[in-house]
Amino acid sequence: MPATRHLPTSESEDLLALAREIAAKELAPRVADAERTGTFPRDVFTTLGRAGLLTLPYPEEFGGGDQPYEIYLQVLEEIGAVWASVGVGVSVHALSCFPLFAFGSDEQRVRRLPGMLSGERLGAYCLSEAHAGSDPAAMRTKAVRDGDSYVLNGAKAWTTHGGKADFYTVMARTSDEGPRGISCFHVPADTPGLEFDRPEDKMGLMGSTTATVRLVDARIPADHLIGREGQGLSIALAGLDAGRLGIAAVATGLAQGALDHAVAYAKEREAFGKAIIDHQGLAFVLADMAAAVESARATYLSAARLKDAGRPYGREASVAKLIATDNAMKVTTDAVQVLGGAGYTRDFPVERFMREAKVMQIFEGTNQIQRLVISRHLAR
Repeated sequence: MPATRHLPTSESEDLLALAREIAAKELAPRVADAERTGTFPRDVFTTLGRAGLLTLPYPEEFGGGDQPYEIYLQVLEEIGAVWASVGVGVSVHALSCFPLFAFGSDEQRVRRLPGMLSGERLGAYCLSEAHAGSDPAAMRTKAVRDGDSYVLNGAKAWTTHGGKADFYTVMARTSDEGPRGISCFHVPADTPGLEFDRPEDKMGLMGSTTATVRLVDARIPADHLIGREGQGLSIALAGLDAGRLGIAAVATGLAQGALDHAVAYAKEREAFGKAIIDHQGLAFVLADMAAAVESARATYLSAARLKDAGRPYGREASVAKLIATDNAMKVTTDAVQVLGGAGYTRDFPVERFMREAKVMQIFEGTNQIQRLVISRHLAR
């Protein structure tokens, strides 16, 4: 059943209806086969872009949808409820555009953002390295100034859309000053020296290509620096707050999808002469699943409203990411249990939901990192 939503305008209601329609007609018929074969659905992102759903939280003047985060995240949830790989991809694209939008010069925004937000191009975000996942300040990828260019060398791990994106937002070290020595760069996909490893063979989200991006004497013009030298880590952390809300929304959608499948199955499957949903032991499991989904949605929306109001929301974003992804793991696991032996087969999508939920607890900062962020806010 669709989530109960209180939307502020008729335009936002139309956006959610459009997202739900595209998810049902364009995504749902393809998701099982694409996830089974590991096929990256590039054309789906083009479809979403042309429908105006790929760049909702950015201003219209640059080609965005000019929607508040509260609305964008609910659209993202509707997509994630049907195809988590695509929901994650939309979130990553929005994250990859954030540094240039928030920290780029006026000239950079006018020149580059319309293309990035056109709906025809797809971005990737390069922060993590194999040895520095939860500790980005330990990154080793370097960018050395050489006249009117920077030359980049290093490897960025776990890159969503690695080898598929049209541009890469790359964090690289421009000095040895620890956290203050990291800078942010816009790297077009056709940059010589930009190479990609074989995509990771993952446990889930097989429709989302994840690969290590290698920079081998990759030369980019100096005006591809975003912000100032040494500002990269603060740019990255600012973007991650928004990215965590994106993952919270996708995780909530994933949990909603699992709940919907479990309820539908429990209404049809009979045991001891009645539908299994009418047995209290199972009905209470479903009730707990519903409560978990509702609480996750309320938590990410609360954080989004703070962001929309221009207020600090970093702690609340970490809370939302923690709650929504832990709840998604619990709800999807319970969905498998509700379906019993059938849930353990690939005849039903709930086993895939459970595998997909696991990584939600890991990327955009593990949930242990979220607890660290929250506790540090409490200690201030």
